[in-house]
Amino acid sequence: MLTGNSGISTFKGEERALRADRLGMSGLLLSVVAASAPLMVVAGVMPTTYGVMGIVGQPLLFVILGVVLLLFSVGYAEMSRHVHNAGAFYAYIARGLGGTAGAAASLVALVSYSAMQFAVFGLFGFEISGLFQTYLDTTVAWWIPAVLGVLAVGALGWLKIDVNAKVLGVLLLIEIALVVIFDVAAIGSPAKEGLSMHAFDPSTLSGAGLGTALCFCIASFVGFEQSPVYAEETSRPQVVVARVTFLAVTFVAVFFAISSWALSIAAGPSQIVEESQKQGPGLLFGLSESIIGATFTDVLHVLYVTGMFACLLSFHNVVARYAFAMGREGLLPSAFGRTNPNSGAPAFGSLLQTLVSLGFVVAFAVTDSSAAADHDPTAPVLKLFTWFGNVGALGVIVLLATASFAVIGYFVRRGALRTQAPRIAASALAGIALIVIAVYAVKDFDVLVAGDGSAVSWVLPGIIGAAVVGGLVYGAVLRATRPEVHARIGLGNEAFRIEQARETAGTDAETAAS
Repeated sequence: MLTGNSGISTFKGEERALRADRLGMSGLLLSVVAASAPLMVVAGVMPTTYGVMGIVGQPLLFVILGVVLLLFSVGYAEMSRHVHNAGAFYAYIARGLGGTAGAAASLVALVSYSAMQFAVFGLFGFEISGLFQTYLDTTVAWWIPAVLGVLAVGALGWLKIDVNAKVLGVLLLIEIALVVIFDVAAIGSPAKEGLSMHAFDPSTLSGAGLGTALCFCIASFVGFEQSPVYAEETSRPQVVVARVTFLAVTFVAVFFAISSWALSIAAGPSQIVEESQKQGPGLLFGLSESIIGATFTDVLHVLYVTGMFACLLSFHNVVARYAFAMGREGLLPSAFGRTNPNSGAPAFGSLLQTLVSLGFVVAFAVTDSSAAADHDPTAPVLKLFTWFGNVGALGVIVLLATASFAVIGYFVRRGALRTQAPRIAASALAGIALIVIAVYAVKDFDVLVAGDGSAVSWVLPGIIGAAVVGGLVYGAVLRATRPEVHARIGLGNEAFRIEQARETAGTDAETAAS
């Protein structure tokens, strides 16, 4: 951190850096895959995609998106070898497309990941409320466990990232094991239609809800792109980050394609949409109880909630690091660019995310008060989770598409057009595909609000549009009024090292002259 005109002091310089060598490859892989919340996706996202969007070919969507995101990862992973910055998306975009684009990306990232975290808090509170009602015959308002969840996640966010990785790892491995058990049982006991491959037929991808289904499914991958966020805290980031990115995409694509197919096999391809509409998130548990038994289903229900908690913690860590990177570079007040001196965690970024999450949950609870005439007890799921989950997913799609072209810009600027040609080509294909997905997602947003022509169908995607425009304006203002801050966007600690080197060189020159 700069102290007046004297450069970077050792102590304050340490405050501006995350603790290195906290994560190895396994810890990083568990941290990023935890954001995809396997059990939450199988129990919450998949029945919603089947039921609300009516897309039977969900397993095929996961395969298609897996291919697109692997193409994206080719250039993204290569760039991770050159740029190590907790700002990840916005740092890459700034280095490839300029500081103004980077400023816009930073705001879109904050809004998108925060929206996804808010969405999961709604589902988290709703499911814990249901557990109290089912097993203890006690009524608890959904917002109470949601608020407690915000506080618990915030407390863990202050701890060392390796402690967080252990918590995430244990919860993740348990929920993966449970989903695998269900998948095997479902495939071994199919409905009367047998082991049908109908869900992989391209004709199943027709319907008005395809764009929203793409948005939902790509949200299930969210996490793989977060590995560069931890680059500064990872041992050998130039190797580990790239490997984890490819491993995470491949695992998620295969795991979710098989799991969504297993759901359709257990219910029957001809019945999966109707059953999903009837049971919603209860589909997995109803099928599990009929195939495996009540005891396993009870355990599954409890771990469903802990899996959501792991997802919330993962998103919290990412948003806190984005805020840290933005504070360090001057996009947010400098206080956000400091770490906890004891744990090395981004303390103020974590506190900011905790307070914002708390305010959002309380505000939604107040507007959806049970005393209101139009109160909907399913609002935490059908509105908070579904609506804001898709807002966040749309923002991530925009970031992925922009980052694809930023990779191209970065290597072209470095004169590496020939040596990086395969990666540039892969990034171009991924970028085009992601733009198409984003257009379809926006076009079909009205499916989320029952296609009633409500203003909500354009207000929701408009949140991301506003973030883009607001970020571009902010970046342009910085460029005109604070060019030194604008020039630092995306550089992270490199900016401070460069400045320190310049100052040292100037001091040496003065000494030599005297």
